[in-house]
Amino acid sequence: PDPFSFLKGDTVAILGNGLADRMQHDGWMETLLQSELQGKEVSFRNMSLSGDRPNYHPRSKGFTPMDQYLQHVKADVVFAMFGYNESFAGPDAADSHRRLLVEFVGKIRSYKPNGKDFPRIVLFSPIAFEDLKDRNLPNGRSHNRNLSAFAKATASAAKEAGVAYVNLFDPTLKLYQQVKEPMTINGVHLNERGNRKVAEVIATALFGKTVSATQKVEKLREAVLEKNWHWINRYRATDGNDIWGGRSGLRFVDDQSNAEVLQHELVMLDVMTANRDRLVWAAAQGKNHKVDDGNVPAPVKVISNVGGGSRSSNAGKEGTTTYLSPEESAKRLAVRDGFEVGLFAGERQFPELINPVQMQVDAKGRLWAAAWPTYPMWEPMKEMNDALLILPDEDRDGKADRVIEFAKVHNPLGFEFWNGGVLVTSGPNLLFLRDTDGDDKADERYVIFQGLGTSDTHHAANNLIFGPDGGVYWQSGIFLQHNHEHPWGPSLVTGSSAMYRFDPRRHTIALHGGNSPNPHGIAFDDWGYHYATDGTGGRPYQVRPDGKGWKMHSLLNKEVRPVPACEVLSSDNFPEEMQGDFLICNSIGFLGIKQYKLHRDGGYELTKTVGRGRDAKKVTEKTKLGEVWGTPNGETLKVTKTLADGSRQDEESEGFLLSGDKNFRPTDAIFGSDGALYVSDWQNVIVGHMQHNVRDPNRDHKHGRIFRVSYTGKPIQKAVKIDGEPLEKLLDNLKHPVDGVRHRTRIELSERETDEVINATQKWMRQFDPKKKEDAHHLMEALWVHQQHNRRNGRLLNDLLKSPHPHARMAALTVQHHWYNADPTKGSQAVEEESVEVSEKSGILSDTPELTTVRIGTVVEKMKYDLSEFTVKPGKKVKLIFANPDFMPHNLVFTKPNKADSVAQQALTLGAKGFTMAFVPESPDVLWHSSLVDHGKEEEMSFTAPTSKGDYPYVCTFPGHHILMRGMMKVR
Repeated sequence: PDPFSFLKGDTVAILGNGLADRMQHDGWMETLLQSELQGKEVSFRNMSLSGDRPNYHPRSKGFTPMDQYLQHVKADVVFAMFGYNESFAGPDAADSHRRLLVEFVGKIRSYKPNGKDFPRIVLFSPIAFEDLKDRNLPNGRSHNRNLSAFAKATASAAKEAGVAYVNLFDPTLKLYQQVKEPMTINGVHLNERGNRKVAEVIATALFGKTVSATQKVEKLREAVLEKNWHWINRYRATDGNDIWGGRSGLRFVDDQSNAEVLQHELVMLDVMTANRDRLVWAAAQGKNHKVDDGNVPAPVKVISNVGGGSRSSNAGKEGTTTYLSPEESAKRLAVRDGFEVGLFAGERQFPELINPVQMQVDAKGRLWAAAWPTYPMWEPMKEMNDALLILPDEDRDGKADRVIEFAKVHNPLGFEFWNGGVLVTSGPNLLFLRDTDGDDKADERYVIFQGLGTSDTHHAANNLIFGPDGGVYWQSGIFLQHNHEHPWGPSLVTGSSAMYRFDPRRHTIALHGGNSPNPHGIAFDDWGYHYATDGTGGRPYQVRPDGKGWKMHSLLNKEVRPVPACEVLSSDNFPEEMQGDFLICNSIGFLGIKQYKLHRDGGYELTKTVGRGRDAKKVTEKTKLGEVWGTPNGETLKVTKTLADGSRQDEESEGFLLSGDKNFRPTDAIFGSDGALYVSDWQNVIVGHMQHNVRDPNRDHKHGRIFRVSYTGKPIQKAVKIDGEPLEKLLDNLKHPVDGVRHRTRIELSERETDEVINATQKWMRQFDPKKKEDAHHLMEALWVHQQHNRRNGRLLNDLLKSPHPHARMAALTVQHHWYNADPTKGSQAVEEESVEVSEKSGILSDTPELTTVRIGTVVEKMKYDLSEFTVKPGKKVKLIFANPDFMPHNLVFTKPNKADSVAQQALTLGAKGFTMAFVPESPDVLWHSSLVDHGKEEEMSFTAPTSKGDYPYVCTFPGHHILMRGMMKVR
């Protein structure tokens, strides 16, 4: 019917993808609907999730199925918002979507969620794609061709199934032309303004009259958002693996399970949500209402198993319930000779500093910490006091002067600065927070990315790092179901334990490299070599390009586990011989920081065990350039630990830092702007996630420390101005020897206007000579600036690929791999919108009985030949003109059939001598080849085609090029 009919006491369940998912965070749709439903006491329950489809709702193991959840909320009305992700299949798939929606309607009706009759259903079309005129994003032309077809298919499905339909595609397409400011953050995901405008479209369509958002409904919206917070923590309860998943059945004292405790909390949240429905209804009528949670059931009481109270309790791994003061704990820290340890901040001085999990240093040189007192997630009826904290040391005396709460953020496992603000995980979302008025409080807050798995907060997306390439990296472990929508294609659906890379400028997401089962810890060194650690296993890795992606390679022989974080040593305060060393935090057993020397130059001799059992044998091999290997570089340290029973135990081990405090749990280590090493201490008797009930009363929610380690033999690092500095000064900062200074400078550059940054960078580059080894790193920084601003500079890349500095060549190859082989937009719709540059016609130029003349060129900045195949007769003489207008060097190598990949792999092993050999290996599989042809040059080849018919591949064997750059000579 038109208008749609809401009945008194209705419950509306909202299903759908990221469109519906985002609506609950701004609250506009329910606000406008409730403003017109005064006295009807209608409840809304958002059950959507990024990437959901009508017949596919990926959730973590044990999650309540959709039919049962609809019955749980007793839905009378179902809103369904699908079509965006499905639309990437193209217009031809629209009719399949129509059939799927008709089937969906029948299935939802069959559930009879309210137990009485069929639910009334509203199908919503997808919104249009907004062209933001941003070169970093698709322009949406092909998107909208697809979305238009899927909108029509949704309308047809609604008519066929006899349900209501709301067209969002045409109204949003029109709104994009009318509204001066952007309505989306990336073309497809609505911002707060967009959600407000779309809410007006929805309310107007459902009520059959114009409904507008005004300031009068702001109090109502606040009530809706408060209700939504409680419902989100019910429907999307984080740490679900302990609530309904594989670890929910773990039993502790009196055979009590996690499920008994945590599923009861869901009941509590149902009641708390319903109590806030009343707040919404009152606000809709302009009335005041005080929420009374007196009807909420009391939580289930839990008895601690610490100290052997159940089989899973291990006194050896546990700390002690008697906590040392921050000052006394600092005295129990042993550190290498020549260093001193002091307390930077502790819970006694700053009660907000509880269970710090990650630290960062901002452009003003201030230390930030993510405090997580609600670990592993907020408990109903208690304060939600997780937060991002700023701890300034304005007099640089090595002690925090005060604490500033920047923002409350639930489950802040990882954060990083970008674009003048902060990216912080708060599963299932990645938030962007920004202070817009200079008071160190987050005024701007929105969801920039959705679909993070949360079923085990212990190892959900953590330890965010802004790479020199402009990507933001995190890792997340097992038990997690991710579903990430983005503008470049259908959602990335994966349950893989891995490292992920998100480009906030382009809104791309990629599974960067597998790492299991519980990865924590990411670091980059001065040449951009990339490192990762696995928390549970303690295995450290180097992350290297591989095929069209990346792969983890063993970095050193594991000594300790678990590992919450890692860091590369770079500081003007620390000794020169330690620069570039690798530091690993350990939080059980060793309780400190291990130190390793990294061998980066190749030629380091390794002995490995190959095979298993009787077939196992030791082999010796040498590392190649770019293959990093670590060896222990610590010092013997001694501490005395006080055990839970009061006895003392002496301990001796090698490393950089070792604690005698059994509750010391180093979660992160980072170098501050003064060059000192800051170490965050979770400070907890319990460290295990599964060995104790999630609500064990001895899980600490009161302690947290940050210690400061400095070298006494050198002064502290001089302060470097970054925040607000002019571009010329920032670019000169990129010559600074300390990694952290350059890192913070790159972040500062992320918020500056791209054209200005690139123009200034290209001017700055002119002072350096690419043929001089000492200038290589400065030019590499310039290339990284181009990369993070998504401006490909082929000439600069080419210069660095030929650099006299070997590590510059390796770093340039990594940039090349990002731009061509591992570009997450490849294969997307956006590619078809790009124009292909061809400088001159290629193909068979002439074909006489005596000679076939062929021209093959390269496509500028696309890493591909402009001729994918050509045909010649057996035994025919061939003259081939190979032209390279691209800025990178390329060759053209013909191989025997099916041998292109193996020849290319052999070329990779040539290393530094590759340039002298044109990266063409000595191989019987190579038939003919060119030299390495530079930009703007041509080379002529003459050969006689094989007498045997077949397909003979040609390929560029310059490292990293063969994956995309290939073609076929067909002999027929």
